[in-house]
Amino acid sequence: MSDKKVEGAKIPGVRPYRQPAGGWGALKAVAGALAGQETIVEGGKTLMRANQPEGFDCPGCAWPDPKHTSSFEFCENGAKAVAWEATSKRATPEVFAQHTVSELLTWTDHAIEDLGRLTEPMAYDPADDRYKPITWEAAFARTAEGLKALKDPNEAEFYASGRASNEAAFLYQLMARRFGTNNFPDCSNMCHEPTSVGLPDSIGLGKGSVTLEDFDHADLILCFGHNPGTNHPRMMSTLRDASRRGATILAFNPLKERSLEKFASPQDPVEMATLSSTPIASAYFQLKIGGDALLVQGMMKVLLAMEASDGGILDHDFILEHTAGYEAVVASVEALDWAVIEAGCGLPRARVEEAAAIYAKAKATILCYGMGLTQHRDSSGTVQQLVNLLLLKGNIGRPGAGICPLRGHSNVQGNRTVGIWEKPSAAMLDSIRDVFGFEPPREHGHTVVESIEAIERGESKVFIGLGGNFAVAAPDPVRTFAAMCKLDLAVHVATKPNRTHMLIGKAAILLPCLGRTELDVRAGVRQSVTVEDSMSMVHASRGLNPPASEHLMSEPAIVCGIATATFGEDLLVDWTGLADDYDAVRDLIARVFPAAFEGYNDKVRIPGGFRLPVGPSNRVWKTATGKANFIVHDPKGGDPRRGDPDVMILTTLRSHDQYNTTIYGYDDRYRGVFGRRDVIFANPDDMAKMGLAQGDLVDLGAAFDETGERIVRAFTVVARDIPAGCLAAYYPETNVVVSLDDHDQRSGTPAYKSAPVRLRKHQAPWSADTLRN
Repeated sequence: MSDKKVEGAKIPGVRPYRQPAGGWGALKAVAGALAGQETIVEGGKTLMRANQPEGFDCPGCAWPDPKHTSSFEFCENGAKAVAWEATSKRATPEVFAQHTVSELLTWTDHAIEDLGRLTEPMAYDPADDRYKPITWEAAFARTAEGLKALKDPNEAEFYASGRASNEAAFLYQLMARRFGTNNFPDCSNMCHEPTSVGLPDSIGLGKGSVTLEDFDHADLILCFGHNPGTNHPRMMSTLRDASRRGATILAFNPLKERSLEKFASPQDPVEMATLSSTPIASAYFQLKIGGDALLVQGMMKVLLAMEASDGGILDHDFILEHTAGYEAVVASVEALDWAVIEAGCGLPRARVEEAAAIYAKAKATILCYGMGLTQHRDSSGTVQQLVNLLLLKGNIGRPGAGICPLRGHSNVQGNRTVGIWEKPSAAMLDSIRDVFGFEPPREHGHTVVESIEAIERGESKVFIGLGGNFAVAAPDPVRTFAAMCKLDLAVHVATKPNRTHMLIGKAAILLPCLGRTELDVRAGVRQSVTVEDSMSMVHASRGLNPPASEHLMSEPAIVCGIATATFGEDLLVDWTGLADDYDAVRDLIARVFPAAFEGYNDKVRIPGGFRLPVGPSNRVWKTATGKANFIVHDPKGGDPRRGDPDVMILTTLRSHDQYNTTIYGYDDRYRGVFGRRDVIFANPDDMAKMGLAQGDLVDLGAAFDETGERIVRAFTVVARDIPAGCLAAYYPETNVVVSLDDHDQRSGTPAYKSAPVRLRKHQAPWSADTLRN
């Protein structure tokens, strides 16, 4: 597909971007982010402490810190996250006095958050539709009253964002279980839950098996469904180093992403001075949206044929000693027809054979994957197919090899480790009982989707959010927003206002907390928190900036304040003491999880922290078979409704000026979109068949919606090199076409990356029937 054919006519705000990822464009963006948040001097100083042994952990992503840090351990999007938090802008009570909640709901997500840092606790006043200041004592009392008014503890939902520290998350889950529920809808449910569900069956642990050092020893890196330049940019230095030493990198993604093509390191004076760059992917495989499982099964089919023909391809010693289920997977893969594989993955057999041949020759392979693979209807099974591929050649549990899930938020993995889980193990609950002396609830709680449905039905009445922008992050805002407005009480712990805070039921409270960059002093002692990165390293994080307001409290202190108001004098948990002593919190974590956190306080004081036990790294498999399991996957699974030739598949994207639901700005530099987000990327041949030209206004609707409400209107179509039948557009603007019922069948993760839709030229006046007919 030629560049000319793809680019076509000029569209306002859309133009080719031919520079590498990183480089001078990244430095300019960092300067712009600091200036935009009016924190050039202080923000610049703050960045110098990001990801340093005595500094704070960047809230931008979960990529691990190297053992030997440089002075600049931050990336462009990390700098944006820090600037967004360290802003000099303040969302004071005076600011809220100027705007009703109804007015704020008409603002963009960017404008709401750009009001700045929250400075005081506030409660919604329905009399004049505004948030007004209240005392911390009153805020805690009202929260406790709302919880104690419930007839059943399961009428409460305790949401947790990945930004929360281990200490805050542990106290939060302890409070909710002390209250009597396992309702923990959390951000994992919306991103990497298929990892947490799929990997344990395969390798005995819902985490990756590799370390950062393994990338120094891999001669092949497979990248599935992720865009490192935007979502985890610090990974780019690792990929660049691997490429420069001769490792092969293969990219599997429907869209070509600039960071997987070429990268210029802002810390490399030669690349910066010469305007040169380093190529990243050796080959790019643009498979259909959701075609990953069949592609991997096709690669396995090729490997098995090569083994039968020439031998020496598979690691039979490893398979015999360390795995189970090999014969069943071999039979299922060999029975797959190539026509099914090609149609499902969107690539010709020759390209699948090309990828398999490269893998066959590699000595040590790391397989990385992101949300482009985990947010489909069959993602848990797809994750297991990635493991199958690695097991064939013994690529787990040795240097330079393994599975690497790329989690997004900086402590989303740590939250799960310390107990934020709606399906807790019996062992964990037993340990909580033994340590604290109360019987925690045993019934499984709600995921994100289940919590929204329970609120919608009126079964859940109180929502407490430890960070995040729950309603905007969730799918199907038509249902989700309406559900949030049915709540008796919503309590939000946050650094900044967002749209979820404006979805008011009977009562709402905002509790402003310290940010990751800020000093946390309790009882006269500077506290530190801890976080876990995506490779199971746990390390300390210490803020250095003065708090944005004297009225802010830390997340651990806020959780303890709610608990104290709810339980009164608690003879089993010293909530007041824990609020002032995070070492004491860590001691309790170590008692509840002794195998992982023994000696927690001592270990976390070592620069760089410590690694949690990762059995698969040592070929220890805590599965039912005691081995790593090959698992059969039915390629005919997924949504049976998808088969209509008029239905296309949409994948939602984050822009380069975005982190999760936070919109820093309106540029998506690497994709050539500037000053706007109202675009839909489409295959030019598909556009021609539908009579669409570059720049036309289009309507995008959920393909099987009977209400006629789940529609995006008057977006601009942009021709892009993407497989036929596939579309891409920005999240959360197009969440409206993602059904609440459309999710991974095992984990419940919404299918943000494969929504069935219909595309039509914009109608004026617009008619819902146009999309159905």
